[in-house]
Amino acid sequence: MKRIVHFSCGAASAVAALISMLSGDEIELVYTDPGLEHKDNQRFLRDFENMTGHKVTILKSKKYKDPFEIFEERRFLAGVHGAPCTTELKKITARNYLGSRLLEEVNVFGFDCSKREKKRSEKYKNNNPELMTCFPLIDEDINKNDCYYIIDSLGLDLPYMYKLGYKNANCTGCVKAENIGYWAAIREDFPDVFDRYAKLEREFGAIDPATGKPRGAAINKRYEGETRIRVFLDEIPIDKKPQRNFSFSCGYSCGAQDMEIVAVKELTKEPSLTSYLMANKIKKFLNN
Repeated sequence: MKRIVHFSCGAASAVAALISMLSGDEIELVYTDPGLEHKDNQRFLRDFENMTGHKVTILKSKKYKDPFEIFEERRFLAGVHGAPCTTELKKITARNYLGSRLLEEVNVFGFDCSKREKKRSEKYKNNNPELMTCFPLIDEDINKNDCYYIIDSLGLDLPYMYKLGYKNANCTGCVKAENIGYWAAIREDFPDVFDRYAKLEREFGAIDPATGKPRGAAINKRYEGETRIRVFLDEIPIDKKPQRNFSFSCGYSCGAQDMEIVAVKELTKEPSLTSYLMANKIKKFLNN
């Protein structure tokens, strides 16, 4: 049966694609470009194409250039059910291209075998019972660290976002990342993006009848007891320590925020037997 591999320029989806190639089934790799990812993601995509001989179909929204255009039109950044940029730039874009194939072919995603990712995969299946899904990393018992090892062992240079210390190769500033340390890192690494988000936060939100101005729409928050206090980007202390190892999801399967903190030091761990064997299996396949 034909397979659609939802490729994201990240390590996990790349390994999921490689495992799918081993099946012998006809596959298509589909990447939805949101317009705000690091330019090195495109370099990784091209390197992956050259190594595997598989062309990646690159999709772009016909309506929006990047997330900022959506935020400015909607006057909204993100909520508990995700962000409008994911829906418009990824989900709708993919659906418009794939059409009925979404229901007729197997959809391959890069959820890994960690407890958290297994829960996400189950949630995705429950929310999309009409789709045929496949999670190669879970089936093969491969975690995120295994993916790093496999990619490295194949001689592929990981996207630059990983080298900076980020856990994902997502946009250079994601509104679903509700973490002050993460935004301190974005301020340091991508100041123009940070400043634009900080400006939008102050421009959005309900109008305060007392002032006639927007109340603002802060991405971050903190709590004092049970009291929720909004924290705007321009309020983050200048000495706040950047935190780049903050993991969160973004892609066709994105929904409500589902995040955890994972040490990027995993990149240096010894490979598991599973990843070692899988890397050798993939090398043999690619060399044939």
